[in-house]
Amino acid sequence: MLNLVHLRVLAAVARLGSVTEAAKELHYSQSSVSHHLARLEAATGVRLIQRVGRGIRLTPEGRLLAGRATEIIGRVDAATSELAAQAGLQSGRVRLAANASPLSTIVPKAATILERTHPGLELILIDRHPVEALQMLRQGEIEVALVFRYANGPVEEEDEGFRLVHVGDDPIYLISRQPDDSLANHRHSPWIGGCERCQNELINVCRREGFTPRIASLSDDMVVVQALVAAGKGVTTLPGLALQAHRRPDIHATELTGFTRRLYAVTYGDPPDPPATVALIQAIRSSTVDISAR
Repeated sequence: MLNLVHLRVLAAVARLGSVTEAAKELHYSQSSVSHHLARLEAATGVRLIQRVGRGIRLTPEGRLLAGRATEIIGRVDAATSELAAQAGLQSGRVRLAANASPLSTIVPKAATILERTHPGLELILIDRHPVEALQMLRQGEIEVALVFRYANGPVEEEDEGFRLVHVGDDPIYLISRQPDDSLANHRHSPWIGGCERCQNELINVCRREGFTPRIASLSDDMVVVQALVAAGKGVTTLPGLALQAHRRPDIHATELTGFTRRLYAVTYGDPPDPPATVALIQAIRSSTVDISAR
């Protein structure tokens, strides 16, 4: 029978790649970690760890079980947090993953609201791109993912066990060196693309204006992108939250009417959500009342 302690040890060894580092993180001795791994191998009847020189590596069976162990531990930790939340939100924790622009604008406001309304609740924040955040959510490593979807794009996660709460809309801006600019003026300009999803939307926006943009540079960093525009290396589009987080004085932002990103707080599994999760989502919604470039 699988033991949760043994699974936690295997997951730590797999993540850190070392018995020594796993022992430090878990506050065990190295011999204790080795003992737990040996017990787990005996319980499963398969070899999970191989010695390679002075180090170790997981066998294919070990990698398979380690992946499941991470998911199981995440669910158990989440259940522990939920039980604490049921006791009136006097203690416990809730974990949120989001990308840089909401994490530096919306989330701090939400954290302040949550601290005021539920001071005993611990909020843990993680910087992750939406794709990675959803993966963490599926594996039970977080309770809420704050992600964006373009208004005309699919929301495919609804068919994969995710549940989405619309928390606000984020306008899109053309970023250039010229004031009162328009997409049509940049039919032949070099463009700066971002993440795959953002770049696809950029291409779609330009095609609706009758041209396909020439992507000359790539960066998903709002600071880098604006620096490139200011240096005359191209034009791009950015959401309003990115401009709230960082805006250079030597670039111009022109709102693109009719183009927005929709922001969703995403949870996973069957409803209802735990009280701590509900409280966090309510705080997020209260923090997205006024989203615009400033």
